[in-house]
Amino acid sequence: MGRLTGGDPSLLRRINSAVVLHALRATDNATLTEITRVTGLSRPTVEGVVEDLIGAGLVVEKAADEGAARRQGRPARRFRFRAEAGHLLGLDIGPHRVAALLSDLDGRVLGSVAKDVEETATADERLEKLRTGVAELLRRAGVARGSLRAVGAATPGIVEADGTVRLSTALPQWSGLRLGERLSRSFKCPVLVENDANAAAVAEHWKGAATESDDIVFVLAGLSPGAGSLIGGRLHRGFGGAAGEIGALHLLGREVTPETLLSTTNEPLHPLDEQAVAAVFAKAREGDEGARAAVDRFIQRLVHDTAALVLALDPELVVVGGWAAGLDGVLEPLERELARYCLRPPKVTLSLLGEAAVATGALRLALDHVEEQLFAVEQTVTARR
Repeated sequence: MGRLTGGDPSLLRRINSAVVLHALRATDNATLTEITRVTGLSRPTVEGVVEDLIGAGLVVEKAADEGAARRQGRPARRFRFRAEAGHLLGLDIGPHRVAALLSDLDGRVLGSVAKDVEETATADERLEKLRTGVAELLRRAGVARGSLRAVGAATPGIVEADGTVRLSTALPQWSGLRLGERLSRSFKCPVLVENDANAAAVAEHWKGAATESDDIVFVLAGLSPGAGSLIGGRLHRGFGGAAGEIGALHLLGREVTPETLLSTTNEPLHPLDEQAVAAVFAKAREGDEGARAAVDRFIQRLVHDTAALVLALDPELVVVGGWAAGLDGVLEPLERELARYCLRPPKVTLSLLGEAAVATGALRLALDHVEEQLFAVEQTVTARR
């Protein structure tokens, strides 16, 4: 596209199109008169823009109610945004499972799929499992792959802007993988790759426990916990995408590793052995003293790691997710210790989205990308005022 100037008619058309589309998307069904009133544009301009949007497949005229027409004469034409004009995918690529959510352009979930995968699976095997799951999901929903407008993908590790996984301790074979590039081979739309804890933070802000807070920390608690944070409602990734890697704090002069904390023997747990971890939790609930001591050590470590991030960011809310969210009594010690360490203790709550948080956040990132495309001109103009 050529350079646009302030007097360029194509810029004006794009502005008007974004304004009208935004108004239609915010309403159920709107008449031309209602759109004119909301946007402040002239009636002829609105009519022209709506016809263009119909031609682009983004808007459709609602069929008239024949009964109402007979009673009141010809009713006003009504139009709606076609959320079904495109689709989005949110992908969760984890150590033990891959999952996908499919939605329309309003973010309304149309279907989901999840597949178990071995932690020892190669990158090719993990991605093949994901491709199989996505194909199954699209087939069940009756959605053509060409209808996808954007794909969001979330995975453990430090993710660079181009979708390369720079480092992943949860999936060592993932380190250095050009994940964005690999996924782009399967999709003809933009693919956005993000850290799993960051995606979960976005999800909780969108549909979970943090819908009323713009400054939050989401703790994805595992043996090596990670965290995602939103500041002023915007995801904070850090300069190199490594913000929130609180699982590395044990490297700062702290000798006890996460694998040792939850061990009830002299042997450390394997970082990805969820069955062994679950067994420790079960024994703790049954009253086993060794297991209870191990869980207490883990919670204390989680408190210290979370407190470090809270002191740095001063969030309003801390959301705890991951398998630690299922620990009995995890909130009380977390609240108590944060009150000791932090100048202004935040509210603490458990995730409302559970294991769907990561895929939901990835879906939201895909939706954000599409919205930026649809409404970018309007946002730019607003910023200039």
